[in-house]
Amino acid sequence: MNIVDRLKSIGPGAMVAAAFIGPGTVTTASVTGARFGYALIWTIAFSIIATIVLQEMSARLGLVSGDGLGEALRGQFDNPTMSMLSIVLVVSAIGIGTAAYETGNILGGAAGLEGLTGVSANIWGPVMGLFAGSLLWTGKYKLIEKALVGLVSIMAVSFFIDAIIIGPDLGALAGGFVPSVPNGSEFLITGLIGTTVVGYNLFLHAGSVQERWSGPSELNESRADTILSIVIGGLITIAILVTAAAAFPVGTNIENVSTMAEQIEPLVGTHAKVLFGIGLFAAGFTSATTAPLAGAYATAGALGWETDLSSTKFRAVWGSILLVGIVFSGLGYSPVEAILFAQVANGVLLPIVAIFLIYIMNDRDILGNYVNSTTQNIVGGIVTIIVVWLGLRTLYTVAGSLGVL
Repeated sequence: MNIVDRLKSIGPGAMVAAAFIGPGTVTTASVTGARFGYALIWTIAFSIIATIVLQEMSARLGLVSGDGLGEALRGQFDNPTMSMLSIVLVVSAIGIGTAAYETGNILGGAAGLEGLTGVSANIWGPVMGLFAGSLLWTGKYKLIEKALVGLVSIMAVSFFIDAIIIGPDLGALAGGFVPSVPNGSEFLITGLIGTTVVGYNLFLHAGSVQERWSGPSELNESRADTILSIVIGGLITIAILVTAAAAFPVGTNIENVSTMAEQIEPLVGTHAKVLFGIGLFAAGFTSATTAPLAGAYATAGALGWETDLSSTKFRAVWGSILLVGIVFSGLGYSPVEAILFAQVANGVLLPIVAIFLIYIMNDRDILGNYVNSTTQNIVGGIVTIIVVWLGLRTLYTVAGSLGVL
């Protein structure tokens, strides 16, 4: 299969990329590029590898077992107390977490439209949320997938052209792939990894591959989709960082990413401003669509509900998540307390899910001959250690912001 055929077959992997390239990623990559230039590109490269490793396992679990990650997690515990704890953790971290972040997803995309049209983001936000809800309400996986693949393509073109127009220093860019930790960069390193290695994407991927493919015979196609889509997603993140690194002197602080388009306009012209606005809109809309979908897959799976896109309970979950985002975006309010709670819950959940994923990927009763190889376990173990560190770092950061530490 040539590269053109590979691109045409992109599907669930692109939904994962669509989910992790949201306004948070645009913000973090832009701030990093402006403050530290090209020095932290290596962090994105690592994040791409880590995401591919975990998402491949999640997709393989879904295709071989026919279960989502929520169902698999729920079914592993015979002890009712442990089973209930796992359900509460998943629902809290993924269900409530995606609802908390949904406001930022919608407002981020709306900020892109505000920059293009001059109409307030508080008006565009609810409109964009309703469009995302209409797409999900169709219950047609192929339509949702095609829409998100199209928006990822728009993002790629917008941010890649911006990076080319602005003219990066290719030597410095290449040097950014050599690991280094500049003073004061630890928080942004954590942020770049955290916005790429996303816990709810593991639930989204295990469920969505079953909508696209029929079983383990199509694992090779699934792997190709996963690798290609996530690499493209990572390159988009690099392009955003490069744009900021080339546009601003090292040490510049970007306080509001929605104004970045205006900030780069005097340097590279109106076209770059328009492209950045389009890319920011696409990033917000794709995340505003995939976050409720991931929340529904995780919550429905953990509670033992049907994960059919047209089922009432499934729609009720994603509808609730989306409604929170629409209401708060219309009010222009970011639910800080809910986001802090989500960060804590995800800081606990992501390491647990990563460890559980490694464990279940070695269960021959579930996966037969499709269990992890020794190499996959070693690489997965290294990634999991980093994820555990990330979770602890998140909890430490949140505790500090609350004055606990």
